Amino acid sequence: MGKNIAIIMGGFSSEHDISVKSARVVKKHLNAKKFNSFLIHITKEKWVHLEENGAESPVDRNDFSIQHKNQKIIFDCVFNAIHGTPGEDGILAAYFELLGIPHTSCNAYQAGLTFNKRDLLSVLKPYGIHCANSFYLNKGDNIKPEEIIAKVGLPCFVKANRAGSSFGISKVYKISELSSAIENSFKEDDEILIESFLDGTEVSVGVIQMKGQTKVLPITEIVSENDFFDYEAKYLGQSQEITPARISEERRINVSTLAKKIYETLQLKGYSRSEFIFVGNVPYLLEVNTTPGLTEESILPQQAAEAGISLSELFESAIEAAIP
Repeated sequence: MGKNIAIIMGGFSSEHDISVKSARVVKKHLNAKKFNSFLIHITKEKWVHLEENGAESPVDRNDFSIQHKNQKIIFDCVFNAIHGTPGEDGILAAYFELLGIPHTSCNAYQAGLTFNKRDLLSVLKPYGIHCANSFYLNKGDNIKPEEIIAKVGLPCFVKANRAGSSFGISKVYKISELSSAIENSFKEDDEILIESFLDGTEVSVGVIQMKGQTKVLPITEIVSENDFFDYEAKYLGQSQEITPARISEERRINVSTLAKKIYETLQLKGYSRSEFIFVGNVPYLLEVNTTPGLTEESILPQQAAEAGISLSELFESAIEAAIP
């Protein structure tokens, strides 16, 4: 008898469509002999089980169960494929933890922390993790462009604090561009982060749990055809994602060791994908993603393939790590 797996997708953010694509890839590759998988679409308007024929049936939110073929389905595990809120920020993790349902992402506190770039960097700095100089703004704050630029310099990046897939991010070259960049970021979140520009090689490092061990995957080098690794570069083919990265052995060891340290220091579970930029041979942390993209073209699956791990094995590893 296979285990019942709910693959949750959708969410409330601009990353909704990317999440749906990730979830469908997970369902396609999960071993059907071991798992009975069900697509659960979560939006602000509804929580529904999406049948193969496109029909929808409601989810009972009291116990996160569904009715399927005249039977009540209780899930053995939830596979979290929601990028952004409420899947990546800990809201649903807390709900599943209250219900006692295992899930593939990290626990609620860690999810909330990693989703909040400002808080994450503040927590990690005492552990010797390098990051860019930064300036924080909340919606309604009095904006003083000269004060901001004096701290972070030009060019700089203006980012939504709690958003992914490069939504709400701008690269600013002139002080006159700062106000419109801040306004753009506030469309995604009411907290923003302004960071100094780091000129160096950008890499992405995946860390997973497999057979009870923390495993660092081969590193991906990011070479954007655009000014930075923005949405078009990530999802519309306007970048090169080179795995394994063309970096020295010293750099490989430094960033792999650091990615694992971050994973273990924060007591993460499931997948993480951390982004870094090298300044010399020192990796500077940009962010940590705990619900990374899982399509065939996404970075983490590329890294798994380079390590000889199939998508079926990659997805199964998360479920095995989640179920006690």
